[in-house]
Amino acid sequence: MTTTAPPPPVSHVPPPIPHTPTPQPAAPPPVWSSGILPPVAAGVATLCAATSLTGVVSGWAWFGYLFVAVILIASTGLALRSLRAPTVLVGLGQLLVLLFLVTGAFTTQGILKIIPGPMAFSELQATLAASAEQIRTGLPPVEGTQPILCLVTIAIGLVAVLVDTLAVAAAAPAATGLVLLCVYAVPAALSDEMLPWWTFLLGAAAFACLLALDGNHRHRRWRNREAPGSGGRARALQAPVAVVSAAIVLGLLGGGITWVGTVGKIPFGAGSGAGGDGSGGFGVAPFTQLRGLLDQGENTELFQVRGLGNDRRYLRAFTLDTYTPNQGWGLRGGGQAQTGVLANSTLPAAPGDDGTGVSRQIQIQPTRWVDNWLPVYGAPRALRGLSPQWLYDRVSGAVFTTKSEPAPTYTEVASLKEPTAAELRATDPKSDEVPAFYSQIGRVDPRVVAKTNQLIAGKTDNFDKATALWQFFSAQNGFVYDTKTADATDADALADFILNGKRGYCEQYASAMAVMLRVAHIPARVAIGFTPGVPKGDYQSISTQDAHAWVEAYFGDKGWVSFDPTPLADGRGIVPSYLQQNNQNSQQPDATDDLPTAPRSNAPTTQSPLDKGQNEATPTTTATAESQDGWLAILAAVLAVLGAAAVVTAYVLRRRPPAPGAAAPGLPPGVVPDGDVLVRAPAPAAARTSQVALWLPLTGGVLLVAALGFLAGLVAWWFAVIVVLLLVGLGGPAAVRDFTRRRRLQAIVTHAPGSADAAWRELKAECADRGLPLTGSDTVRVAGQKIAERHHLDDSGRDSLRTVIGAVERTWYSGATTADPDLAPAFDRLRHSLRTTAPLSWRGRLFPKSILRRHS
Repeated sequence: MTTTAPPPPVSHVPPPIPHTPTPQPAAPPPVWSSGILPPVAAGVATLCAATSLTGVVSGWAWFGYLFVAVILIASTGLALRSLRAPTVLVGLGQLLVLLFLVTGAFTTQGILKIIPGPMAFSELQATLAASAEQIRTGLPPVEGTQPILCLVTIAIGLVAVLVDTLAVAAAAPAATGLVLLCVYAVPAALSDEMLPWWTFLLGAAAFACLLALDGNHRHRRWRNREAPGSGGRARALQAPVAVVSAAIVLGLLGGGITWVGTVGKIPFGAGSGAGGDGSGGFGVAPFTQLRGLLDQGENTELFQVRGLGNDRRYLRAFTLDTYTPNQGWGLRGGGQAQTGVLANSTLPAAPGDDGTGVSRQIQIQPTRWVDNWLPVYGAPRALRGLSPQWLYDRVSGAVFTTKSEPAPTYTEVASLKEPTAAELRATDPKSDEVPAFYSQIGRVDPRVVAKTNQLIAGKTDNFDKATALWQFFSAQNGFVYDTKTADATDADALADFILNGKRGYCEQYASAMAVMLRVAHIPARVAIGFTPGVPKGDYQSISTQDAHAWVEAYFGDKGWVSFDPTPLADGRGIVPSYLQQNNQNSQQPDATDDLPTAPRSNAPTTQSPLDKGQNEATPTTTATAESQDGWLAILAAVLAVLGAAAVVTAYVLRRRPPAPGAAAPGLPPGVVPDGDVLVRAPAPAAARTSQVALWLPLTGGVLLVAALGFLAGLVAWWFAVIVVLLLVGLGGPAAVRDFTRRRRLQAIVTHAPGSADAAWRELKAECADRGLPLTGSDTVRVAGQKIAERHHLDDSGRDSLRTVIGAVERTWYSGATTADPDLAPAFDRLRHSLRTTAPLSWRGRLFPKSILRRHS
C-alpha cells in the first residue's frame, strides 16, 4: 500500500521582502522655502527689531497690532508656499492680508469690515494724515493714538513682508540685516536718549538664529553637491548676489530717508510746531480739525501756577489765524511768519491794555512742558526768568522760540482786567486796526453764511452778534459733546457739524464759532491753551487734562475778548462776567427762529476729549464696556488655564507606563506585570484612562483656540472670527490627523479587535503624508515593497514591516481573531524607522494629505 505523505502545513508567514543591497541615499533635506522654521524666524526677527520703537512710541498697544500683523503675514506666506504659489503671488497675498488687517482695525467703512472700498481708503488717508500731523507736532515718545498705531502697523507690516521674502523666498536671510538695521535707525535718530539695551540684544539674537538656520540648511545641501565657487553654474550665484546688492541699495536708501541726525525731532518737524529735545514733554498741536479724534493719553501735570489767587483764567499758549475749509485752523505760513521782541523784558502793550488794569505777578513753573510756545495769562506786560531765545509777538499774543526746549520757571506780570458787557457794546470795533488776515475767511458754505446771518439778524453791535453766535452752540439747539464728531453726511465738514452732526468737542466748537464770527465781519482767531486746572496746596496744577480750545474776538480798544462755545462738564470751564451779565439781560428769541439761540449753561451732556485729554465715553457706556472686557479677559484666562492643563495632563498620560488593561509586549490582553507576578488589570479603568488620554489633547486645543478668540474679541468681534478661522485653518487638519493617529495607536497597543486593520490604515496614512499614496489595487505585499523602496527603510524597519504585513494577512485571510502580541512593538519600530529615513516635512505635519484628500 502506497502511503501518501500529508501536505505540508500552510504557513501564513509571508516570504521575506526582497532586500536588494542598494546604496542608501541620504534623505532629501527639507526645502528651505517650504519649512516652518524660516518664516517663524523671519517674523521673530522683525518683532524683535520693532521693539526699538519703544523709544519713540509710548505704551505697548502698538506691539499687539504688530504681533498680529507678523503672524498673519508669516502664515499667509507659509500657506501659499505650501501650495507652490509663485513668489510674486506670495508677496501680493501677504500685502493683501496686511491691507485687510489695517482696514478692519483702523476704519469703519470696510466692506464686510475688512475689505477696503472707496470710503475705507478715504478714512485711511485721513488717519495717515492725522498721524503725520501728530508726528510733525509731537515729541518722542508720542502717544500711541489710533493714527500712530495705523502708521506703525503699516510700516512694520511692510518690513515683515520684505524680511519674509528675503529670508524665505530668496533664501538670503543675511540680506535682511540691512532692512532690520533701518528699523533701528528710525527710533535711534528720533530719540534723544539711548535706546534700551535689551532691544539690541533681542534683535541681535533673533538675527543670529535666522543666520544659524540658514547655515544649517546650506550645510545639509552642500554635503551632496558642489559648494559655491567650485565650478557650479554661475547662474546659481547670480540670484543671491543680486538680492544682497538690492538689499544694500535699499538699506542705504532707507538710512537716507530716516532723517538720521535730527535728534529730538520727529520727521516733517521742521515747522514751528516740530519736535523737541526728546525729554518726553507734552506739546499741543498748533491746529484744530473739524473732523477727527484727539487722544492725549494718560494725565500728566504740565504747570504749577502761583499768584492767581481765586481768579480763574485760561492759560493761552498760542493762537491760530488761518482757516482752511474741510481741514481746520492753523498758523499762517506754518508759523514761519511769527516775529517778535525779546520776551525777557518789559513788553509792548497788548491790544486793549490801556494800563489802567492792576498788574498781577504770576509765577509759572513748567514740570513737563517742552514746546515752541510758552503759555501766558491775559495781557502780558513783562516776563522774567527767560533765556534770550524766547520772543514775544504782540500781534498773536504768543511767546515762542524757534526751537522747542524745556521752559524754565518764569514770572509773568499781566493785566487780568475784563471789560463789561456795556463797554463791549459801546466800543468802536476798529476792525481795521488788526491785520487783515484776522478777518479773511475765504470759501464758506452758503448754508453756514445763511445760518450766521439768521442768528445775528437784528443785532446792532458786534458784542450782541458774538453773544448770539456763542449762545447758538448749546444743548437746547441740539448740540452734544462727544469724543468724536458724528459720521459725515455732507461734503462740507463745517456745514455738516453746524447743521447736521452737531456732535464734537472743543476743537469743533471753537473752529465753527470763529468761522461764523468772521462771516459776521468780526475779527476772530482760535486760541489753544489750558483751563484753570485744580488747586493743590499753594499752587494751581494744570495738566494734560486741561488742554482746551476757545475763541477770541477783537473789540477795538478792549482788545481780544474770549468766547468759549464749549462749556465743560466738570466745572473747569469759565463763563466770563460780561457773558453772565448778557445772559441775565438777554431777550427770548423770536418764535420765528427755526433754531433759536438760548442762554448758555455750564452743564453739557458729555465731555470733550480735548478738554479731558483722553477719549472718554459716558460713564455708563464706559463702565459697561469695561465690565464686558473684564469678563471676556477672565473667561479667556480660565479657558487658557483649562486648555493648558488638558495638554499637560495628556502629555503626562502619554509618558506613563502602559495603562491598566493594556497588554505588555508578548502578554495576553489585560495582563500586565506587577513586579515578578502577572496580574489582570481592571478593564473598565483601562478603558476610561484610554478614552481620557485620547480626547484630552483635542479638548485642550479647542479650549486654547477659544481663549485666543475671546482675547481677540477684546479688539473687535470680526477680529476674533479672523483669529479663530485662521487657527482652525492652520491647526485643524493637523489636530484631526493627530486624533486619528492616537486612536489607531491605542487600538494597536491595547490589542483591541481590529488592531491589524488599524495598523494598516495608519501605515497608509503615514505614507500618504509623506507623498506616497497607496491605491486600493495594491496588494499588501506590493504596498509593502513600495514602502520599503520609496522610504529607504533600514533593516530594522524592513523586519518590522514584515511583521506588520504578516499580522494583517493573518487577520484578512485566515480569520484569526487573536491579536498578534508582536504587532504593537513591531509597528512602533516601523514608525521610528520612517521618522529616521523619511522625515515628515512641516507641510506634511500641518496639512496632512491623508486628511485633506480624504475630505476633498
